[in-house]
Amino acid sequence: MQIVSLVLQIILGFMFTFLGISSLVGSKKALENFHHLKLPTWFRMLTGVVQLLGAIGICIGIWNPLFAVLGGAWIAVTMLVGILLHFRVKEPFSESVPALVVMIAAMIVFFINT
Repeated sequence: MQIVSLVLQIILGFMFTFLGISSLVGSKKALENFHHLKLPTWFRMLTGVVQLLGAIGICIGIWNPLFAVLGGAWIAVTMLVGILLHFRVKEPFSESVPALVVMIAAMIVFFINT
């Protein structure tokens, strides 16, 4: 099971590093997403910081299981908020599936390392 956790941590670490940087620098895709979700610019910046903190935690968790637990929980909660934001603008459930998959992956990391 530790191999599964390690692979998921690496994937989540890369993904959230990329997403966090994209949010902070205001990539075209990030700007479109936040505009579509009717969120202010400060929330995009906050989201970028939250994503980078999740990436740092999950990556440190490769060597320290406590950080894997904390990073997994952090990312899972972040994705839950993302799912709820999609529902808020009345998008179809299918638009939330990627966030749901990432949330489940983060929860797997959380439970393997507890």
